Amino acid sequence: MNHDKMINISTKRGFLWPSFEIYSGLAGFTDYGPLGAILKNNIMQKWREQYIINQGFYEIESPTVSPEEVLQASGHVDNFTDPMIQCLSCNEVFRADHIIEEQTNLEVEGYTNEELDKIVKEKSVVCPNCEDKLSQIWNYNLMFRTNIGPKSGKTGYMRPETAQGIFIMFKRLARFFKNKLPFGVVQLGKAYRNEISPRQGVIRLREFTQAEAEIFVNPLDKTHPKFNEIADETFILSSAETQIKGIEPLIISASDALDKGIVANEILIYQIYLARKFLRELGIPDEVLRFRQHLPNEMAHYAIDCWDVEVKTDRYGWVEIIGIADRGDYDLLAHSKHSNEDLDVFIDFDEEKLIKKAVIKHNMANFGRKFKKDTSKIINALNSIDPKKIQEELNSNGKYELEVENNIFTIEKEDIIFDEIEEKVKGERIIPHVIEPSFGIDRIFYATLLHSFSSSISKDLDDGAKEKIKEYFKFPLSIAPIKVGVFPLIKDEKLINISTKIKDKLMASGITVQYETSGTIGKRYARCDEIGVPLAITVDFDSLEDNEVTIRDRDTEIQERIPIDDVLNYVFGKLNNF
Repeated sequence: MNHDKMINISTKRGFLWPSFEIYSGLAGFTDYGPLGAILKNNIMQKWREQYIINQGFYEIESPTVSPEEVLQASGHVDNFTDPMIQCLSCNEVFRADHIIEEQTNLEVEGYTNEELDKIVKEKSVVCPNCEDKLSQIWNYNLMFRTNIGPKSGKTGYMRPETAQGIFIMFKRLARFFKNKLPFGVVQLGKAYRNEISPRQGVIRLREFTQAEAEIFVNPLDKTHPKFNEIADETFILSSAETQIKGIEPLIISASDALDKGIVANEILIYQIYLARKFLRELGIPDEVLRFRQHLPNEMAHYAIDCWDVEVKTDRYGWVEIIGIADRGDYDLLAHSKHSNEDLDVFIDFDEEKLIKKAVIKHNMANFGRKFKKDTSKIINALNSIDPKKIQEELNSNGKYELEVENNIFTIEKEDIIFDEIEEKVKGERIIPHVIEPSFGIDRIFYATLLHSFSSSISKDLDDGAKEKIKEYFKFPLSIAPIKVGVFPLIKDEKLINISTKIKDKLMASGITVQYETSGTIGKRYARCDEIGVPLAITVDFDSLEDNEVTIRDRDTEIQERIPIDDVLNYVFGKLNNF
């Protein structure tokens, strides 16, 4: 299996290491070794290039700790839960849906606790450790809770996603973008989820890295200016309908997917296109990807439409690595309500419109006698409220209770008169909708390792008659942690001097280099290949005469001679092709 071989080399060569290893380790955490940290940063940098440079979005950075009211407004405090189950014998705790799927091969995402309990009984699901009976299922909140400040302090949580930090900044962001929709904002950083029983390495972590973009759009205009460029692109889409009917995914163009209502809007399918483009550039082939629409029972309560990009793995099956959702106005509306702040923008009409508007006329004789010195502030408060809301409350209860400066005033039917006027307006205030592509960087990192891992037959340079199995990472040059190996053929001072100058010149230009003098040239090539170094430069005794070096391609093992003065341009030329 590629997973086992890949993990062995990743551990041996400094990509992924278990966290807290000298203290027996801790599930749900992982360390990125020297090569892993570079590869992860290269993946994130490529993501930034796609969304910041190519799409014109801007990046922000917000705190990783959030006060409770933020996550109360977003729904995480009440709803961010997983189903939990416990063994009645060994007391081990598990995520219920996971062990049910493992033991029954049923897909149970989105099932209620009652439905899961029924399956546990009917299918005789048992503890995976001791095979004894399991408890009833209950909900478990995944957020890490903390105190902000000394003593009891203020309740806070480690953020479970990076998105909320962007929504909280919306008023300032809207001003930054001059209130012109659409605009996109991104954030990359750590998020935290106190997973019940993480047993899948970097696939399920308690501390992980997200890269999310929030695209704020006019709800009446979800077109994309570049849609025509991708209208004929073909996608393999597992729509909700194909999943429910158990039929093959659709092979369909972007324009047809929109015309048939399979994908909700142009911006959403453009984000699906960008996700595929990004993964291709990491070396993850199309044949191990699928684009799956959320089923009705798993669609988030805020989502108008939602698609997962999933990657096929030999150990964990299909794994979600990207989620792309039309979140509607849920987030801004929720934060507006809980914070009492207007999170909207003013949209200009193409031309002025004549509209009818409900207004309140105050019965001043009643108001002055009834409210006396509070009259003016009550009128101001009433004028800031939608008249329809007041009218509905009066019709239903015969009174409307208004809070002003911590005092409650009762408005009755005889106090106000409702009227309708016509006025010309140049635009309207709207709460934008949000399209969100959310990338799980750690899972993408794993998928990159897995699907870049390659085995082939190679000739042993130290024994030309011998063939051997070559197992290595076939990273694209643009994300490879080390891009070039530089080797003097042997430990000769003249060869070392030339090699050092080449190494220094490459490093000064931002190219990561592995420089080695120990071992045979064949073994040095093998070590470089194993960690995915795409190019190897060898300085030999001919270099002293012709001022040229041998440059070797990792994948083809083809070698060619080029002038030393052309090395930098050669490497950059290769980089630009990825």
